[in-house]
Amino acid sequence: MTKRRPEDIRAVPVRHPGRWVAIAVIAVLAAMFLHAMITIPILHWDVVTQIFADHTVIAGVQQTLLLTLCAMVLGIVGGILLAVMRLSSNPVLSSVSWLYIWVFRGTPVLVQLFFWNFMGVVFPQVGIGIPFGPVFHSWSYNDLVPLFVACVLGLGLNEAAYFSEIVRAGILSVDEGQAEAASSLGLTHAQTLRRIVLPQAMRVIIPPAGNETISMLKTTSLVSAISFEELTRAGQDIGNRTLYVIPALIAISLWYLLFTSVLSIGQFYVERYYARGTNRVLPRTPWQKVRENVFSISLRRKPTETEEAA
Repeated sequence: MTKRRPEDIRAVPVRHPGRWVAIAVIAVLAAMFLHAMITIPILHWDVVTQIFADHTVIAGVQQTLLLTLCAMVLGIVGGILLAVMRLSSNPVLSSVSWLYIWVFRGTPVLVQLFFWNFMGVVFPQVGIGIPFGPVFHSWSYNDLVPLFVACVLGLGLNEAAYFSEIVRAGILSVDEGQAEAASSLGLTHAQTLRRIVLPQAMRVIIPPAGNETISMLKTTSLVSAISFEELTRAGQDIGNRTLYVIPALIAISLWYLLFTSVLSIGQFYVERYYARGTNRVLPRTPWQKVRENVFSISLRRKPTETEEAA
C-alpha cells in the first residue's frame, strides 16, 4: 500500500475590512486637508516662504538654538548633581535636593521666567562680602543678569528639577551588585558612579532625555513673554507689522518641525548606540526600513513538476 502525500494546507489570510475602512477614511481626510491648505487664500504660501527666510526669523532661529543648548547644558549638569544629592545618605543633601525639585516642579516655568526677569526689583544690587556684614563689591542685578541669562536660568534651573528624576530613575535601574562589585575592586564611590553606574544607566536615561531636549526647544517660545527676541517673538513681530499673522505662524511652525525632526533622528541613533549589549538585534534604522518595505522584492518559489504532479 503506497503512502499518499498529504494535501497542501491552503492558508486563507484573515480579512480585516475595518482596516480598509480606516485607510479610506484617513485618505479622504488627508485629501480634504491638503485641498484646504492649497486653496485657502488667506494662508498666502508665497508670503510664508518669504517669512521663513526673513533675516529676523533667521536671527530668531539662532537665538532659539543657543538658548536651547545653554538651558539643556545647565539642566543636565544640575539634574545629575541633584540626583546624586537625592540618593545621598546625607539627610541634609537629600532634603535640599527634594526641596529644590518640589519648588521648581511645582511652579510653572513661565512664572519662573517672570521671577528671573523682575528679580532686580527685589535685589537691585548683588554683592560679595561677609554674610550679615560689610559688602566688598556689588553689581546691579540687571547688569549681572541680562535678559538672555535670565532666560537661561529660568529654563535651565526648571529643567534640572525634571532631569534629576530621569537620572535618579536611571541610576536606580542598575543592579546594586554592580556597585558592590566595583567597591570590592577598590573603586571609590565617584569612580563607581562615573565608570560603572552611569554608563549602564544611559540606556534608561537617553529616551526621556531626548524628549526633554525636544520639549526644551519648544519651551523656549515662552521667553517671548519677557520680550526676548527668539523665533516665536520674531514671527509675532513680523505678523503684527505686516498683518500676515497666519503665514508668520506657519513659517515659525515649519522651523520648529524641522529642528524637532532632526533631534528625533539624533535621539534614535543615540538610543540605538546605547542599546548595544542589551538587545540581541538592534532596532532597524529608517533607511533599512525603507529598503525592506520599498526596494526589496520578495521572490516566491515556484513548485516543481514533481510537486505539481503530486
